[in-house]
Amino acid sequence: MSKRVVVTGLGTTSPVGGDVASTWDALVNGRSGVRYLTDDWAEEMPVKIAGRIAVEPSEVLERVKARRLDRSSQFAMVAAMEAWADAGLVDVELEKERLGVCMASGIGGVTTLLDNYDTLKEKGPRRVSPLAVPMLMPNAPAAQISLYVGARAAVITPVSACASGNEAIAHAIDQIRLGRADVVVAGGTEAAIHPLPMAAFANMMALSKTASGEGGGDPTAVSRPWDTARDGFVLGEGAGVLVLESEEHALARGARIYATVLGAGITADSHDIAQPDPEGRGGSRAILAALREADISPDTIAHVNAHATSTPQGDIAEGLMLHATLGAHATDVIVTSTKSMTGHLLGGAGALEAVATVQALHHRIAPPTINLDNQDPQVELDIATKARDLPMGDIAALNNSFGFGGANVAVIFGSN
Repeated sequence: MSKRVVVTGLGTTSPVGGDVASTWDALVNGRSGVRYLTDDWAEEMPVKIAGRIAVEPSEVLERVKARRLDRSSQFAMVAAMEAWADAGLVDVELEKERLGVCMASGIGGVTTLLDNYDTLKEKGPRRVSPLAVPMLMPNAPAAQISLYVGARAAVITPVSACASGNEAIAHAIDQIRLGRADVVVAGGTEAAIHPLPMAAFANMMALSKTASGEGGGDPTAVSRPWDTARDGFVLGEGAGVLVLESEEHALARGARIYATVLGAGITADSHDIAQPDPEGRGGSRAILAALREADISPDTIAHVNAHATSTPQGDIAEGLMLHATLGAHATDVIVTSTKSMTGHLLGGAGALEAVATVQALHHRIAPPTINLDNQDPQVELDIATKARDLPMGDIAALNNSFGFGGANVAVIFGSN
């Protein structure tokens, strides 16, 4: 565990931007990507609002290539291509046996699966795509990225619901620290804005009822983490990718280093399939494990990109976690929920938010949480409602992700 792991490349495609630069600009300036759906099927949905991707992958990928990929893999490829180029690795000769991929998805190729099932019912089995299985399998995004970069070390796909993207980063750290790889392309992707997932989330009362679209309200004001009026999350889509390297490998090739990955913690609640432990005990253990692995004091944490999805119970539980793990310092930390602008990307959320966390350290700016008009008195945190400067010097930032099934992941990044 002696190898230091650093971030050398970033890539994303999100509801607020088609790349890292546009996404970061939108986040810092508090611009939301949530809007009304224009799909014909949305008319019958109980929820008509979502965080659609800002730039369609067809504008980036070759048309033939895009047609052979599920939408989740398209997002993953767009983000991975940007991160790979950003890391300066496009024309670099790497030892491919020391190059890995760890790309997560919470649901996988759900669009391909359901569209092909519709085809089966309407047109018969001979019209089902012969590419359906390699498109819908959860490890398709990781496999497609591995083909793009030529990775021959482990190609891994964590599937832990909404904690998946952050968990992929945690596993990638281990691959490098254990000496199994020098470079790992890591992140998460999700493309679940489809009638069935949206109806299912709505019927289980997970999505904001405000997102029904009744009354023609402002869709950008629906996702409101920690606000007393919050009533559920807004579904988003997209991907985030980081290129992680051992520090010695990055320095040897003269790579630019955005941040250091200091530590990660993975735990489970064993409480409920959908609801978090109301006291946040599982998440607290994940944060404490990350702090121990990072070997830093809680006082080093200057910023938290919180999971905070805008659900009544989850937002309170995370506040309890931060107080339990950071102690008196919890109220000194600048906390943000970028889901207020992007919606909830499920398996892609932790990865997109990792990109935002690294950018916050790199630029020394914490993006705001929008729509926080009346902060819940049960959440005693310093939540940024406008972009805030982070202190100079050696600081760290925490990225939290929690998912159905009781999955908890915390990753700590350090300034470079």
